[in-house]
Amino acid sequence: MQSCDVLVMLCILTIIGRGWAQGSEPAQSQPTGQAGKQLPDAPGESKKKEQSGNPVEVVAGKTKHAATSGLIRARNWESTWITGVYVRRDQPLITLTNRERETIYLRQTLTTPGAYLKRAFGAGIDQASGTPRQWDDGWGGYAERFASREGQFIAANTLAALGNAKLGYEVRYDKCKCDRLWPRTRHAFIRNLMTYDRSEEHLRPQWALYGGAFGGGALSAAWKAGSPNALAEGGRAMAGQLIWGTLLNFVTEFSKEINRKQGVKGD
Repeated sequence: MQSCDVLVMLCILTIIGRGWAQGSEPAQSQPTGQAGKQLPDAPGESKKKEQSGNPVEVVAGKTKHAATSGLIRARNWESTWITGVYVRRDQPLITLTNRERETIYLRQTLTTPGAYLKRAFGAGIDQASGTPRQWDDGWGGYAERFASREGQFIAANTLAALGNAKLGYEVRYDKCKCDRLWPRTRHAFIRNLMTYDRSEEHLRPQWALYGGAFGGGALSAAWKAGSPNALAEGGRAMAGQLIWGTLLNFVTEFSKEINRKQGVKGD
């Protein structure tokens, strides 16, 4: 498939995601069991009711208000499905129950649009680069690449979730309780390599996360074209976790600043 076709495909997926966003109100990304903050209607909007004797102006003002509110909710929805569940800097880390682990696993793997749109984006990259080259460049090839990405992702997440549950390790990202750029960036990088144990005080290597990534990559060799080496695929998946996991942590860490740039308040 030509690169312009891939661009059109990704644009279609983006439009679909925005349509979903405008049809549902997002929940604030935070630990399970915490009360969410209500998203303000618009940045800098006055809370006083405007008085007008012209009904046309009233209707126009309400229409503009609804459109602005919907746009802001859509922006916040997009940021929350990208970052997923995290612990804000003003919240303590509390050991997860098995039910909470199950809820987070389902949200990250199966029950949110982001779990699929991220894989659709990754399949688009594979399609543009022609990986694997044995699959064609049409919609059939894209479907194979998406199914491969999704299968590998589900396998990796399942293995990681089981391993973290057995070890009692933390699966959420916790925002840095610091202010400067470098300490926060360093925190985002380190937390992709280390996580807290059951005590929520001592850092331990991300054995389950990278073990799951390796297992998912090795398993994908069973269905990928060209019979790739399972160990090589597992190693490639671990490298991908290092790169994309750090990027996701960085986006989560600076989500407040990113939202502010878009006109969305809150953390």
